[in-house]
Amino acid sequence: MFGLAILTVVALVFITAPYGRHARSGWGPSVPNRVGWVVMESPSVLVFAAIFAAGPHRAELVPLVLFAMWQLHYVQRTFVYPFTLPREGKPMPALIVASGFGFNLLNSFVNAGWIGTVGSYAAGWLSDPRFLAGVVVFGLGQAMNRRADQALRALRGPGEGGYKIPRGGLYEWVSCPNYLGEIVEWLGWALATWSVAGLGFAVYTVANLAPRAVAHHRWYRRQFADYPPERRALVPFVL
Repeated sequence: MFGLAILTVVALVFITAPYGRHARSGWGPSVPNRVGWVVMESPSVLVFAAIFAAGPHRAELVPLVLFAMWQLHYVQRTFVYPFTLPREGKPMPALIVASGFGFNLLNSFVNAGWIGTVGSYAAGWLSDPRFLAGVVVFGLGQAMNRRADQALRALRGPGEGGYKIPRGGLYEWVSCPNYLGEIVEWLGWALATWSVAGLGFAVYTVANLAPRAVAHHRWYRRQFADYPPERRALVPFVL
C-alpha cells in the first residue's frame, strides 16, 4: 500500500486521470459513468464483507463497529453516490474502472483482513482515546465529503449541464473540500483502527487525491477568469 502510494503520486503529478472534467480521448473504450463507479467501488462493499465474514473476529464487538464504519462510507459511495451523477455525464475509461477495481480489491483485502483476522481488539478499545478521536475525525470527514458533494449537485438545475464556480461552506476556502473530507475520513479510520493497514489507506488516499485536487484547482483557474484568487486547492492557506 505504501509503495503503491509512492507510484500513484509520482504518476499523477505528470498525468491527470482522464475522467470527469478531465475526460479526454485516447484512453481506450469507456463505460457510462454510473456503471463505472458501481463496478469500481463494489469490492469495497462486497469483497470487504466476504473477507471480514471469513475472519475469526467477525462476531466480536470492536471489529463489528469498525466494519459498520467502513460500510457506512462505501455503501453510500458504491450504491447511492453514482446515481446522483448526471445520467448524461462524461463516460469513464474502462482502464480507470479496472485500475480502481484492482486497488479496491487490494485495499479490502488489507483492511478487512486486519479487522477480521490479524488485528486484536478488546472490548475496552471502544473507550480508548485513540478510537474515540478516530470516530470523531472519521465522522467529520464524512460530513465534509457529503456536504461538498451536495453543494456541487445543487449548482445544476434540472436539465442543466456544464460547470459553475462552487461557493459557500468550505468551497470558500478550497476548490476540493470533498477530497479534503475523504482524506480526513480515512485519517480517522487510521486512528480508530490504530493499524498499519489503516495508515496505509490514509497515505494512499492523500497520494491519490492531492494531485487530483491540484489538477481541479488549475482547471477552475483556466476555466473561470473570476475564480476566487484566495482559494487554495485542498488545504486552506497551505495547498
